[in-house]
Amino acid sequence: MAENKIFAGPKVRRIRNTLGLTQTAMAEALSISPSYLNLIERNQRPLTVQLLLRLASVYKVDIEDLQGEASGSIRQLREVFADPLLSGELPGDLELVEVAEAAPNVASGILKLYRAYREQASRLSDLADLLASEGRATAIAGARLPMDEVREALEQRANYFDGIDVAAEAFHAALAPGDDLLGALKAWLRKEHGVVVRVLPIHTMPTLRRRFDRHSMRLFLSERLSHHGQLGEVAMEVAQLALNEQIAHELDALALSGSEARRIARFELARYGAHALIMPYDAFFTAAQRARFDLDVLRARFAVSFEQVANRLTTLQRQGQVAIPFFLLEMDNAGHRLRRAGAQGFPQARFGGGCPKLNVHAAFAQPGQILVDCLEMPDGAGFLTLSRTVDGPQAAFGERVRRTAILVGCEASLAKETIYGEAVAALPPVAAGTACRFCERQGCLARAEPPVTRPLGLDEMVAGLSLFDFQ
Repeated sequence: MAENKIFAGPKVRRIRNTLGLTQTAMAEALSISPSYLNLIERNQRPLTVQLLLRLASVYKVDIEDLQGEASGSIRQLREVFADPLLSGELPGDLELVEVAEAAPNVASGILKLYRAYREQASRLSDLADLLASEGRATAIAGARLPMDEVREALEQRANYFDGIDVAAEAFHAALAPGDDLLGALKAWLRKEHGVVVRVLPIHTMPTLRRRFDRHSMRLFLSERLSHHGQLGEVAMEVAQLALNEQIAHELDALALSGSEARRIARFELARYGAHALIMPYDAFFTAAQRARFDLDVLRARFAVSFEQVANRLTTLQRQGQVAIPFFLLEMDNAGHRLRRAGAQGFPQARFGGGCPKLNVHAAFAQPGQILVDCLEMPDGAGFLTLSRTVDGPQAAFGERVRRTAILVGCEASLAKETIYGEAVAALPPVAAGTACRFCERQGCLARAEPPVTRPLGLDEMVAGLSLFDFQ
């Protein structure tokens, strides 16, 4: 019968140290040589079944303790080192096993410190938001990833870049694409820069949506992309070439701290430029006013996706041609906020996007349909919101579709200027709030967390409608 070999050297060494034994004394009790015990403790020799039974008999050791691999601690340590703060420091599984088994108390201490760090970071973030909502600045800040820095820089300003928009409008006029913008952009790339656009099958680009080959001067697009997706990718490539100077100027104005943040911001500005090329400002502004901001009409008129037209609506802030200050949120079905745009008219502190009552969450149950609501906040402010799901690149059989939901909104007082005004006027307002942590609305059936601004009101004799009653 083959022996079941177990490497548990650190545990054997811990048993020996706990009992105050030398290697010679333990080896003699186990009827093995000191050198062999030394190899076992260094995980260079296994614990055989016979030796395992001998350890259990001589030192009253639980065999299960020796056979276990501290899998729970290893999994938790792996989560700790996956934190962005420790990016680049992730040890291999062997190191995690050694820490968990050789120094379990140290591993437990690391886990406790990390939990305390995350809790403190969460509380500081809540406190910073609370102070900001009261108009008080705060210097509380944690380590930020480049992506977070870019998002903060873009979200704190109006989503309008005049230099890019003006240049894009002039380029579009000179291009004179007619009814085939995608074909015109491809022709411009080929004529002006020798870049040829090709669509490749999924098996050739299984994990990429686009790739530019500098050697052959070819832009490869995945066949997963819809016509709208292909148009967006080609327009981004054109924007980086034709609007390079304007993008660089706006990039410098953002005053980002590192090269990685600048690279991410350049990508975002190129996407802005692509939307400006596809939907020139004056033409889009005029069409939006005439259609009373009907998103379905606009996306049909400009042959774009719902996502593209929703993003463009948040940019209509040119001096002398200012439209409704729309704001936008994009979320996935797990509640992660992926993108936010439109600082003007978007009350970030009061309307954080964390309320479970927002129709952006309900949109996943009715994919492809626009849901319209009028929200009433605890302070009396109101907002018109439109939400709809958008799907990512075409999924193959067996793959799960990438689906997110976009919420577009504006102040309720401006709803009458939109096509949705009459519909929302007939609906009762939804009693929504900010993120649950800052909402003091009593008896909310959707409350997910207690507010940080109120003490919990625990009463054995009375239970409220909310999961978290507070005073």
